[in-house]
Amino acid sequence: MATPNPYPLLVEVDQYIERLFVPRDAVLEESLKAAIVAGLPEIHVSPNEGKLLYLLAKLSGAKRVLEIGLLGGYSTIWLARAIAPKGHLVSLELDENYVRVAGKNLEIAGLRSMVDIRQGAAAATLEKMVKAGEAPFDLVFIDADKDGYPVYLDYALKLTKPGSLILADNVIRRIADTMVNHEKPKPGAPDPLLGGIEEFNRKLAGNPKLESIVVTVTREFVDGLAIARVKD
Repeated sequence: MATPNPYPLLVEVDQYIERLFVPRDAVLEESLKAAIVAGLPEIHVSPNEGKLLYLLAKLSGAKRVLEIGLLGGYSTIWLARAIAPKGHLVSLELDENYVRVAGKNLEIAGLRSMVDIRQGAAAATLEKMVKAGEAPFDLVFIDADKDGYPVYLDYALKLTKPGSLILADNVIRRIADTMVNHEKPKPGAPDPLLGGIEEFNRKLAGNPKLESIVVTVTREFVDGLAIARVKD
């Protein structure tokens, strides 16, 4: 379980930003309600982070987007709106229930036709995409199983081109938890999720083909969004 943010002021600041810059949106709110009713975990990006994803996609001029981790389609709606009406978004998801819920949410949002949902294990699907010579993506957003992040980064590099953006969610949360609790790794019982994130961050920071940074994101806890650009 994540440790609550020890600095309540950060939560208030986040809510202040949301009130000003992310007006209430019936479609997005209904997508979250549908996900809760269907029993999906409440691990979607926050409204502020959704707006950030939208702006990054807009600013980069992205037209082809790859999303690894669909969940209920909340972040998918943000990204699809950013590249509409002529963009194309491919979203990978293992869970059949998530696919069903997200598909309905995208239909209600009027975006289903521009989103290609591919069900199955992400690594296997990505391997097929590479072998098939799929056209490069302008933006990749990784928000799936954390122990798989290092592998997803490797595939993202194969499926992008100079100038493309690679984004990844939740790259600080587990690290922040250990800092707050002053935890040390337990011998013989490594945390694969924490290990995956730490390896991903090291690979991202050390890759000479990328220009990268992690931006902290706050809500009820401290987290971070990785932002990397493939060098020209």
